[in-house]
Amino acid sequence: MLDGKKVIFSGMQATGNLTLGNYLGALKNWAQLTDEYECYYCVVDEHSITIRQDPAVLRKRARALLILYIAAGIDPEKSVLYFQSHVSAHAELAWILNCYTYMGEMSRMTQFKDKSAKHEDNINVGLFAYPVLMAADILLYQADLVPVGIDQKQHLEICRDIAERFNNIYGDVFTIPDGYYGSTGAKVMSLQNPEKKMSKSDENPNASIYLMDDTDTIMRKFKRAVTDSLGVIGYGPEQPGISNLIDIYCACTGKKVEEALKEFDGRGYGELKMAVGEAVCGQLAPLQAEVARLTKEKDYIDRIIKNNAERAAYTAGKTLRKVQHKIGFPDRIR
Repeated sequence: MLDGKKVIFSGMQATGNLTLGNYLGALKNWAQLTDEYECYYCVVDEHSITIRQDPAVLRKRARALLILYIAAGIDPEKSVLYFQSHVSAHAELAWILNCYTYMGEMSRMTQFKDKSAKHEDNINVGLFAYPVLMAADILLYQADLVPVGIDQKQHLEICRDIAERFNNIYGDVFTIPDGYYGSTGAKVMSLQNPEKKMSKSDENPNASIYLMDDTDTIMRKFKRAVTDSLGVIGYGPEQPGISNLIDIYCACTGKKVEEALKEFDGRGYGELKMAVGEAVCGQLAPLQAEVARLTKEKDYIDRIIKNNAERAAYTAGKTLRKVQHKIGFPDRIR
């Protein structure tokens, strides 16, 4: 806890293009946490290289993601926005924590199994130890809370296990983080398969709305969105496609589900799709304009990158030095 505020840590990978789901489900809400919490929002570029990346593309996407954080309303003066690779303590603590983590724990990680199946030609040690680096990310900042979805819950649990194991040996070194389940954003599903989440890695380009999609592309994707044959605009598990459209509409307009159902009562699926598409365009247009403006402000963004990396490194360094001392590494002479 810093300055009486609880600490929140979160981050996104600098791979692929962020979707409407990433924005409504996470990014849009991060900005609202700034006043209540001490927030660290990381571009997790070190995690990104468990899969081979084009170096130039990774650099470009990492910078674009940090700009997107700011464009989404996260104040870089109030929150710490930085690249994981610019704070060496992440990798240093990850190595130490590797030595306090068991092979059996890592082999049970669901994400390792899933990604190994998708990338059989590159099942590397980094992919196997991915959750340990994630634990280091969180523990470095003594995070009290971590916003997590269902797919990341297992990683938070192993982070807690590692921290508790270390604390049992050396005393209260790490804060044991909890999941943040406060004011969560909308859960946005695929437009082509509403039974699964919208994903930036979906092979079907019509399944996801990307944050930088233009108006024509967004409207075309919504026109092609999967619905059903019932012909009635309802909300519930028997109509996942329509329910997803209603959820997106409500997230973009601030209306409640009941209000949206009343608004579209007696109207057709085509009208609903057009209205949702227009609402999404209205939501993303200011974001896209701000991204375009900030992208041109090279000196400003460079200053943010430098200053925030220093802020993150200062906090992370305090934790790392404490850990190094506890395990018996020689103290640094200053």
